[in-house]
Amino acid sequence: MLAIVEIGTKQYLVKKGDKIKVQRLKEKEGKISFDKVLLLSDDKKTKVGTPYLEKAHVEAQIQGEIKDKKVIIYKSKRRKKYRRKQGHRQIYTNLTITRIASTSS
Repeated sequence: MLAIVEIGTKQYLVKKGDKIKVQRLKEKEGKISFDKVLLLSDDKKTKVGTPYLEKAHVEAQIQGEIKDKKVIIYKSKRRKKYRRKQGHRQIYTNLTITRIASTSS
């Protein structure tokens, strides 16, 4: 079974057992459930929400946080000896999809 779920401000195509990297979540560990499901699909039938499906949710296990690789920001102004160098590492949350559920028929 496939699902398109909205986590934070982005949408992800997931199936059971997938490991995904999402924007940092407030929760640090344990299980989490997402009810903003936009699409559910299996071999026979596809359901599309307007915009979300009622009585559908995706459950996931939080695997921890990771930092992305460093991005360097460099600014300079010519002939003025103005130089600024700054680095940034975005923090992401790793999730493992454990269950995709729909109670409606």
